[in-house]
Amino acid sequence: MNLESIAKYFAPKSPMLSDSPRATASDSLTGTDVMAALGLVNSKSGLGFDLYLAKIGVSSPDRALEKLYVAAEKLSASHRALSQLDETVRSRIIEIMCVFAYQDYSRSAASVRSCDCCNGSGFTDAQVFTNKVQYPDGKPPKWARVTKGVFPSYWEEIKSVRESVRVKCVACNGKGVISNSCRCHGKGKVLDKEESQRQGVPVMKECGKCSGRGYARLPAETVRKALCEEVTEISQPTWSRNFKPFYELLVTQCHKEEAAAENCLMSVTR
Repeated sequence: MNLESIAKYFAPKSPMLSDSPRATASDSLTGTDVMAALGLVNSKSGLGFDLYLAKIGVSSPDRALEKLYVAAEKLSASHRALSQLDETVRSRIIEIMCVFAYQDYSRSAASVRSCDCCNGSGFTDAQVFTNKVQYPDGKPPKWARVTKGVFPSYWEEIKSVRESVRVKCVACNGKGVISNSCRCHGKGKVLDKEESQRQGVPVMKECGKCSGRGYARLPAETVRKALCEEVTEISQPTWSRNFKPFYELLVTQCHKEEAAAENCLMSVTR
């Protein structure tokens, strides 16, 4: 039993209630067996289990982030750039990095993110020009309405006026969210045109943009900008040399903890 199969136990479509006894040689697991297995996994690999449950939307990410912060504190002890910082600054940096590391870890080809162009509203402000009818005195003369052969349009001036209007966001098509899937549509493979022409058959290769993941990772530059706004100014060279390796370590640690939880679950349900 792997982690992907546990989501149905938290939201069963049609639970079956029966008083029939369990078969002696049955390989299926009862609800009691599954709950006992999940409890054991939670006790042995709590961080990875909580991370996965938060990623699939079963539980809130708050508990997983708390445990990830504790693990990050231990990892930062051996990281020189962080250990030399003030305690308050270091704690805040680790806290922000944990949040972004979890967001990067929980991404997939099926997940979505808020549109950067419209900030999730689905609409943007655009400048347009419209033709407006104006009169030199602000309104047509009164006598022009009753005089034959003379009309108010003789005093009309049509001018192009610049206005700000709300229009549908082009980037997200008004949805407010953008898919995290790569140009390969989440497959991780793209067509190798040169090799396909040479062999005469379609040949696939690993997508160079997502490195076969199928989705776009969270840009590390976003993390640096968040740290600069919330904590302290960090230059690009300092970030790449001293802080980015620790952030990448946190993302890797999230995947390692999930793998450990899955191995534990498979071993207890074997």
